[in-house]
Amino acid sequence: MSDLTVSSPRGTITISRDVVAEIVADTAASCYGVVGLTTGSRVGRLLRRDGITVGGDAGGMRIGLHVVVEYGLNLAEVGATVRSQVTYELERLTGLKVESVEVVVEDVRVTA
Repeated sequence: MSDLTVSSPRGTITISRDVVAEIVADTAASCYGVVGLTTGSRVGRLLRRDGITVGGDAGGMRIGLHVVVEYGLNLAEVGATVRSQVTYELERLTGLKVESVEVVVEDVRVTA
């Protein structure tokens, strides 16, 4: 997929999908109840952004991510918080519209 490009009368801004994935990873990892990110498969991940998909275009991004949540927390609430925070930070930092954020709770883990 191509990078996200926004044109204006004064020029063009291009944002790499990898940059968007890094913003998503940083934001999701800092959300309460999120223990970590995962690729959604049994294969180990090489980069932190491997489990994050960035679809759509500059008019409406579609984000998908897989998270591991701390055991004992309400999974729906953690998912809603991640969705809300990721949307807010992406729109704030990039100026692009977020159409959807799909959060998949892949696992739960007891933390010490």
